[in-house]
Amino acid sequence: MIRPILFYPDKRLREPGKEVEEFDAELHQLIEDMAETMYLAPGVGLAAPQIGVSKRLFIVDVASHDDEPSDLRVFINPEIIAAEGSTTFNEGCLSFPGVREDIDRPERVTVRALDKDGKPFELEADGLLATVIQHENDHLNGELMIDHLSVLRRRMVHRAMTKRAAADAAQ
Repeated sequence: MIRPILFYPDKRLREPGKEVEEFDAELHQLIEDMAETMYLAPGVGLAAPQIGVSKRLFIVDVASHDDEPSDLRVFINPEIIAAEGSTTFNEGCLSFPGVREDIDRPERVTVRALDKDGKPFELEADGLLATVIQHENDHLNGELMIDHLSVLRRRMVHRAMTKRAAADAAQ
């Protein structure tokens, strides 16, 4: 089932997600719904808070070409345990439609998380995967890409998104 994606400045995007404790059919359905929603959007990552679900869960799939097989990864109760280097990536976000900004982040990360069945794993990532993991993990903490911008860029993006929200509400 496709879930509606929350758009900034929706206040629910600022609420930190709660730890996932139940690994049941409801959780598996949520993951399936998130994947369907992300692929339709289209995006390379989606965090549960972006669809109004306050859980520490995100998914990513950075397979870059249509002919590449899907590489859907599920991260539950993730924790970034190491980060190194520095890179700048032009990021977008499904909660900020039409907005792309250069964001500075660590180049490599190590993340510890649980998979969809509650099995722990650790992953070292770099490049696009590292960027997406950090971006989606921010969502679980109530942090948004706008928080990584200069005050001036933040104001400009905030103003544009607030105008968009007002226009959407008027329809």
